[in-house]
Amino acid sequence: MLIRDLIAGVDTDLIEALYAEAADYWLLADRVPPDRAKAEAFFTDAPPGADLALSHRLGLFVKDRLSGVAELSFGFPETGDAYLGLMILAPRLRGQGYGHRLLAEIEGRARASGAPRLYLAVLDDNPRGRAFWEREGFTPTGVWRDDAETGHRIRRMVKPL
Repeated sequence: MLIRDLIAGVDTDLIEALYAEAADYWLLADRVPPDRAKAEAFFTDAPPGADLALSHRLGLFVKDRLSGVAELSFGFPETGDAYLGLMILAPRLRGQGYGHRLLAEIEGRARASGAPRLYLAVLDDNPRGRAFWEREGFTPTGVWRDDAETGHRIRRMVKPL
C-alpha cells in the first residue's frame, strides 16, 4: 500500500478509472455516472474560501493500482480548520481497513498543518458512510443543508485533532 500526492494531468486517467469502478458512490451522490470532467474536477474542487495551493490531493495505491482518493482543504468552515471534501475507495477494498489507513494519513497532514479540527459532509442517503465516519470519531455538528439539484440532505460532521 502506498499513499502519494496526485498530479493534475498526470494522474487524471487513473482517477477516471477509479471513479468508474466506484460509480456506485457517484450514482448515489450525483445521480449520474462519473465522467472525465468529474475526474478533472478532482483537482479544482474545494470548499468556499479554501486555498487550492494548500490542498492535498491524495491517492491510495494497492498493488500499484489507484484504489482510493481523498481531497483535503484548509480554511473551511473557519480559518485554520481542515475539510475533507472527498474520500472514495474502490468497492473491492471497502471494509478491509484501507479507509482507516487513508484517513490516518489525512489526519496526520491536517495536524501537521496546525488544524484543530477536521470537518466533512455526509449524505443522509449514505448510512454506511456515516457509520464509517462515526466509528472514526466524527460527530454531527448540527449543520446541514438540502441540495436542490440532487435532493440530498447533507450533514456536516467534525473530529477534533
